[in-house]
Amino acid sequence: MENVTLNVQGMSCGHCVKAVETSVGALAGVQEVKVDLADAKVTVAFDESSVTVDQIKETIDEQGYDVV
Repeated sequence: MENVTLNVQGMSCGHCVKAVETSVGALAGVQEVKVDLADAKVTVAFDESSVTVDQIKETIDEQGYDVV
C-alpha cells in the first residue's frame, strides 16, 4: 500500500470534497481518500500495482481542480 499527499488548488466547499473523494475513490486500487480543505491537500492510500499517481492526479484534474 502506497500513500501520496497532493497539493490541490480550487477546492473550497463540501461539494468539492465530495467530488474529489468520489471520483478518486472510484479508481481501481484506491483504498482511502482524505481531503483537507484548510490545507488544500488530498491524501490517497492506494495499491501501486492497480493505479498510478499520475492517474490520481488526472482524475482530480478532470474534476476541475489543479494539482500543483
